[in-house]
Amino acid sequence: MEETYTVKVGEATPAAGGKPSAGPVYRSIYSKDGLMKLPEDILSPWDFFSGAVKQYPKNKMLGQRKVSDGKAGDYVWLTYEEVYQKVIKIGSAIRSLRVKPGGHCGIYGSNCPEWVMAMQACNSQGICYVPLYDTLGANAVEFIMDHAEISIAFVQESKIQSVLSVVKRCRAHIKAIVSFGDVTSELKREAEQLGVSCFSWEEFSSMGKQNYELPKKQKDDICTIMYTSGTTGDPKGVIITNRALIAGVMTTEHLLKVTDKVVAEDDSYFSYLPLAHIFDQVIGNYCISKGASIGFWQADIRYLMEDVQMMKPTVFCGVPRVYDRIYTGINQKIQSGGMIAKSLFQYAYNYKLGNLRKGLKQDEASPFFDKIVFSKIKEGLGGRIRLLLSGAAPLPRHVEEFMRVTSCSVLVQGYGLTESCSGCFTSIANVFSMIGSVGPPVTTIEARLESIPEMGYDALSNVPRGEICLRGHTLFSGYYKRPDLTEEVFSDGWFHTGDIGEWQPDGTMKIIDRKKNIFKLSQGEYVAVEVLESAYVQSPLVTSVWVYGNSFESFLVAVVVPEKQAIEDWAAQNNKTGNFAELCNDPKARMYIQDELNKTGKRLGLRGFEMLKAIHLETTPFSIEKDLVTPTFKLKRPQLLKYYKDCIDQLYKDAKVGNKQ
Repeated sequence: MEETYTVKVGEATPAAGGKPSAGPVYRSIYSKDGLMKLPEDILSPWDFFSGAVKQYPKNKMLGQRKVSDGKAGDYVWLTYEEVYQKVIKIGSAIRSLRVKPGGHCGIYGSNCPEWVMAMQACNSQGICYVPLYDTLGANAVEFIMDHAEISIAFVQESKIQSVLSVVKRCRAHIKAIVSFGDVTSELKREAEQLGVSCFSWEEFSSMGKQNYELPKKQKDDICTIMYTSGTTGDPKGVIITNRALIAGVMTTEHLLKVTDKVVAEDDSYFSYLPLAHIFDQVIGNYCISKGASIGFWQADIRYLMEDVQMMKPTVFCGVPRVYDRIYTGINQKIQSGGMIAKSLFQYAYNYKLGNLRKGLKQDEASPFFDKIVFSKIKEGLGGRIRLLLSGAAPLPRHVEEFMRVTSCSVLVQGYGLTESCSGCFTSIANVFSMIGSVGPPVTTIEARLESIPEMGYDALSNVPRGEICLRGHTLFSGYYKRPDLTEEVFSDGWFHTGDIGEWQPDGTMKIIDRKKNIFKLSQGEYVAVEVLESAYVQSPLVTSVWVYGNSFESFLVAVVVPEKQAIEDWAAQNNKTGNFAELCNDPKARMYIQDELNKTGKRLGLRGFEMLKAIHLETTPFSIEKDLVTPTFKLKRPQLLKYYKDCIDQLYKDAKVGNKQ
């Protein structure tokens, strides 16, 4: 009999009073008697760090590659004790500028030791840290600095100029800018003219001479405000309390303890996923709590794998796009090898896969082939990897299977949001039957599905499907200064995620859809699809645009209804003949419209991942008769996908092989 990983703790509710039906409430079998209690002696993330300093003062904590003459060398490390001394000085310097506990400081830049030290300095003083980043739109940094009332901004050297350019419009709160490194005299003068102080890292650190008494923390104090995409264009600030972040860390600890894969002081974690996102925040805090080492990349995708091989981490987190690149790269090498090598690999793969399916653990499924075949793949990740984590978007089943078989390490896939403080469902290492799912609820969360009749999802059917709803310890406290948005997503104590899930027979969850029109691409970037469509339709060459993407793909495609005159004008200029349908079928016509749309997108400030990689030209407008638009001419996305499914599949297929339609 198949093992079940959830237990029912609440009954289903029928539709009533205008509210849809909801399925039963479930918990993890590991919390069947109640949600996991948080430790009494941990009141904030500062306790994780300060506790590790006492227990592991000489352990390596933060490391980055030393660059000399433009070339990156070995990793250089700071110990826990060394980091602590720097953090206390930075914290004291913050207080010297009269930023009190409960105040807000921003952090803006790529992952590096200074990012973490600024964060810990804020934690030490009970100050809320707010990650700043520009991938939410051109004005995101300005909006966040103003909306979050940032007093001090810790900024990567290369981004200081961009911060200064918006300071004049949000001077009400900003007092100082602190560079992660040095700062030029020209930038200092420019800042002073704006009424803002500008310090190098060392200058600011030297200001921390007074020993301020570290304030007492409370679990319900705000730890951080993390901004995510908003449906109206402006980012929305997700309030994460100390309690929620602690719960996220303790959940991670429990998950790995179940399968004897806990992180220890001799482990090392490779940090490259943005610290401005919750995923890396939780994993980083967990590693710090165990006295492990955190090494950073050079913030250049070209050298990502070189950095991994130099650092040799034991723990690696990735988004699906990263694992897909690893999968593709390895397969290309295998296919370019000789027939004997390919046959040996396939035999070893099938042999180990068969044993994993039988229930054997990763390290027991095929030690022999791990050593003579798969060890080369492990070397590509530095040779010491024992734990792979995947999040941010669903991992394609074939990629997950491949990594489980070939990486010589366990792989754990999870699902979560900023609002759930990272993972709320997580698969269990070495349970192969969970492949293709995101596992059961974590031990600090209860979950249920709510029906969505208009999309055809029924939480009470034999195959329960519906919107994933959550409650528990790791949830956020609301959207900063936006009670209206908070009220939208909470109902009867349940947080509505906007994601559509399907319960599996073993009590695990499979993510199958997205309720609203903001989704993630496979590399973790959010796409606000209505914003893109409203931008592209500004091109005079088109009448309608439907943009499509999903969490399994890294780029966007579109179905476009062009202006007939625009196509005919193009044909005349290029000596093309044929009727409208024939011209729309011409690959060069499609490329012409695609290029013009992307030019429009760039002109309107869209980013690289928001560009269209392939399009289909549709001669007939989207119509009510075909059930593709509403009476008010809003796009009906599920129906569009169903109608153009074959077309969309072909667009992705052709784009991937470079065959521009």
